[in-house]
Amino acid sequence: MELSSRIGNSADDVVDNPKRCAADLARGASAAYIKHMSQVKSSSKSDPNYKVIAENRRARFDYAIDDDVECGIILEGSEVKSLRNGGANIAESYATVEDGELWLVNSYIAPYSQAKTFTHEERRRRKLLVSKKQLSNLWNETQRKGMTLVPMVMYFNHRGMAKIKIGIAKGKKLHDKRETEAKRDWSRQKQRLLKDHG
Repeated sequence: MELSSRIGNSADDVVDNPKRCAADLARGASAAYIKHMSQVKSSSKSDPNYKVIAENRRARFDYAIDDDVECGIILEGSEVKSLRNGGANIAESYATVEDGELWLVNSYIAPYSQAKTFTHEERRRRKLLVSKKQLSNLWNETQRKGMTLVPMVMYFNHRGMAKIKIGIAKGKKLHDKRETEAKRDWSRQKQRLLKDHG
């Protein structure tokens, strides 16, 4: 279906039917992403301790996220201090289940300059904390169903504890990525038209 036929052929249709345009926009966006972002925004407004440290923005573009799991992280003192300064990157990392434990591999936490003697390795494997039931489900998803565990966002929760949200995902093919990009471009175009004419 051609994208322009969903809403109409001209900008006048956008102005005449703003409710219909908004409904189309809401349908085109991923429901899980909208839910996640609303939780993030509401948490950040109500909780003074809540802070996003690092976000993997390509995760939803490269993967089809089915579900997500919140995990705790075992960190050293200098790593926590570095995270409070915002020095982290999870874009190139992934999670894996090995020997009955969940690990975060290839995540980057910047060195903390004040820690002279007890510093940490920047890209060490970090153990993630989940319940036994969740670990069993993650192992089942990865080993039997061929899913991938993708880190989506690392943050401090309302209690000030470092957490990471892991997405259970399947890799997208090239045509799926193009479709996602087309939907995103179309939603931006609709928003611009609504802003300009409404």
